Amino acid sequence: MRRRTFLSRLSAIAAACAGTSRLAPSAEAPRKPNILFILVDDLGKDWISCYGAEEVETPHVDALAQGGIRFENAYSMAQCTPSRVTFLTAQYPYRTGWVNHWDVPRWGVGYFDWERYTTVAELLKNAGYATAAAGKWQINDFRIAPGAMREHGFDDWCMWTGFETGTPASAERYWDPYINTLEGSKTCKGAFGPDVYAESLIQFMRDHRDEPMFLYFAMTLTHGPLVATPTEPGAESPRDKHKAMVRYMDLLVGKLVKALDELALRENTIIVFTTDNGSAFGGTRNGRKFDSGKAKKWEHGVCMPFVVNGPGRVPAGVATDALTDFTDLLPTFADLAGAKLPEDVVDGVSIAPVILGEMNDSKREWILSMGHGPAILDEKGVRGKDDFAERVIRDKRYKVWVDTNREISQLYDLQSDPYEERNLMNSDEPILKEILKKFQRVLDAMPERDARPQYTPRDPNPWDKNSTE
Repeated sequence: MRRRTFLSRLSAIAAACAGTSRLAPSAEAPRKPNILFILVDDLGKDWISCYGAEEVETPHVDALAQGGIRFENAYSMAQCTPSRVTFLTAQYPYRTGWVNHWDVPRWGVGYFDWERYTTVAELLKNAGYATAAAGKWQINDFRIAPGAMREHGFDDWCMWTGFETGTPASAERYWDPYINTLEGSKTCKGAFGPDVYAESLIQFMRDHRDEPMFLYFAMTLTHGPLVATPTEPGAESPRDKHKAMVRYMDLLVGKLVKALDELALRENTIIVFTTDNGSAFGGTRNGRKFDSGKAKKWEHGVCMPFVVNGPGRVPAGVATDALTDFTDLLPTFADLAGAKLPEDVVDGVSIAPVILGEMNDSKREWILSMGHGPAILDEKGVRGKDDFAERVIRDKRYKVWVDTNREISQLYDLQSDPYEERNLMNSDEPILKEILKKFQRVLDAMPERDARPQYTPRDPNPWDKNSTE
């Protein structure tokens, strides 16, 4: 396909979205399923109505759940950067070193190095998939690595650059967004960023509908700053703006599903919807008001919405207590695509048999979440703020909190105490002592020290963070 200019691509996207005619199906449908992975930013179950949220309705996400599988026990990592790197690599943060948040365009220095990691996009591309990403990346600086997305396995992309220190326009991800594509970075005047990102994926669907596709929609919604949306321009209070952003997130989910229908791709597409961490703006769920869950170890901070939908492939109307976390995404997508796993360590396991209705449960006996707080910089570069980062581990019923001394500090029975209000560490019940031993064995198998982020050192740039705070 001949490369078009950025503006002409946007014009084509806008024209495509304005049309209402249904395209004829391609002559030969792809044998492998398309995979659309939707990752929402900063939104927990307290804002998704099929999970009991009470302050908003999310009908399009709910429809995916009603027509597919809703997971109850799915762990993300605790913050943006650890979740994204874990998804891309299928390795826990203690292995990759991305154990805390690090905003590369803003702070510089450490970055997601394509020479050190193999991503899910690379695996699927090697398996014959056309690959595209849109939304938020933030783990490379496009000023010094303009081809980073391609190096990580994406054929096309439409990404907010992240806030680049020294480039004021780059702070904008919503109105007048500053976006990087194949043609470079520029401001899209008068546009609402989430629309541009979604429309870029729809255009990619049109251009590649005769090939199997992997589509990664890393939404900027609902992360701050809080803004009014095109459908609710009058929203003024912080809470009203947040609700408007949640509703717009849901609208875009519906827009992508509609595009798949119109392109006759819906029957051959598996959609996975989830979020990267708990809500930054707490909501109400099942009668309980929640504080912010972002970067928190409570369940509302790490146990995220996770919905899978695929007509004719994924069973409909199922709620499962199967355990899964973000390390499972790469092996699952590779399994669905018939792709080979990387030679690197893979911590996760495929949950494709659960997704496809071949098994009622996953092979996971426990899941893990970590990645709380910001990373730091020392004389050797970026690192986690502790030699051993705090983390939480759980099975279907019990959960432990692990501190920076590698010691289990809290134990909860989530069946009787879902809000983690009664620490059972001092209990004399024999069954709880056995539970602690089980989790201790899991903990003992982890390295005594977390790895540092692996990246190739480079010459410093004027905007690089240089303090060791």
